[in-house]
Amino acid sequence: QVQLVESGGGLVQPGGSLKLSCVASASSTYAMGWYRQAPGKERELVAAITSGGSTDYADSVKGRFTVSRDNAKNTVYLQMNSLKPEDTAVYYCNADRLYGRILRGNANYWGQGTQVTVSS
Repeated sequence: QVQLVESGGGLVQPGGSLKLSCVASASSTYAMGWYRQAPGKERELVAAITSGGSTDYADSVKGRFTVSRDNAKNTVYLQMNSLKPEDTAVYYCNADRLYGRILRGNANYWGQGTQVTVSS
């Protein structure tokens, strides 16, 4: 079992920044990702990172969000800049040994989510 704990969400004005963190109870060999779900919408991939540090991003966040990891701390981060109201959602991190599962959204392990609200 892998436990994931997200933090760093909150209320921010449009154009602002937030940095989310996700601490995993497992080793650094897991691929990890960030998903989000807005009210009335399906959950969608935001960013993903392999155990070796290769990354993928949704088109909607490219150039604004950066996913990174600190394997020594078993932690993955999501730096979000130039935030827009449409970024408002609950953000979840996930983890799996298989990167494909991260990208497909059927990873074995998920956090409880953290709310991000972008509003003036």
